[in-house]
Amino acid sequence: MDQPTVGILHPGSMGAAVAACAAANAAVVLWCAAGRSAASAERAAQFGLTPVATLSELLDRSDIVISLCPPAAAEDLASDVARHHFAGVYVEANAINPERTMRIAALLEPGATVVDGGVVGSPPVRGKAPVLYLSGPASATERIEELFAGTAVRTAVLGTEVGKASALKLSYASFQKTSRVLVALAVGMAREHGVDQELIEVASRRTDSYLSEPQYVAKTAARAWRWGPELEEAADALAAAGLPPEMLRATAATLARWNDVKDDGELTLTDALDRLAQP
Repeated sequence: MDQPTVGILHPGSMGAAVAACAAANAAVVLWCAAGRSAASAERAAQFGLTPVATLSELLDRSDIVISLCPPAAAEDLASDVARHHFAGVYVEANAINPERTMRIAALLEPGATVVDGGVVGSPPVRGKAPVLYLSGPASATERIEELFAGTAVRTAVLGTEVGKASALKLSYASFQKTSRVLVALAVGMAREHGVDQELIEVASRRTDSYLSEPQYVAKTAARAWRWGPELEEAADALAAAGLPPEMLRATAATLARWNDVKDDGELTLTDALDRLAQP
């Protein structure tokens, strides 16, 4: 099969790294520079992505488009793509609930073929190997498997039903991200009473306890601006399934207290806990 031209929307830390892996089996990987920040441009250049001036040019040239953006922007971005009558394979790889994924598929089809995707794991850099779960038409998921064959992005097909990959991603995120927030609450409460080190010692006796990794709280705070909207999506999915969403909505509200430390790599545990204690 000829190597496809791939477009990435938009090259954030995950999107740029995933796109760089796709480049191994693509003719070229494009990104649209219009309206993007200098940081985005620097990141795209670092990963060897090819800039184009407009979304129209990217869509006209691309056989496959991968959407990896903040959850809140996913549907608007898909609407922009639909207005350009894109007719290739559209990988909806954002952390959004299955209902939104199906709405996006309805927007783009029948012109485009929509593949539902969910990335579980860290960006594929420095030895990390996330899994891109896929669901959708078999011919399209096969193309995405071929695109990432032999790269640090592993793929797993869940079936032909759009929504399955989104459901798996949010099911995992519901536990993983909420658990990290609970660590911050537990350590914060213990610190208030002067028993935080004792709490960590108790937790370290157990296997695989997030409580034994309180240093991760600062990383959680720096990612809160992305994790909060993702958990709101997961809460919508729980509600649609007849399950109580309040835990995840409360977690998203807790994460919002960290919104002003977006991607701050210098944040300490003490700083993060102090900010969490501020109303």
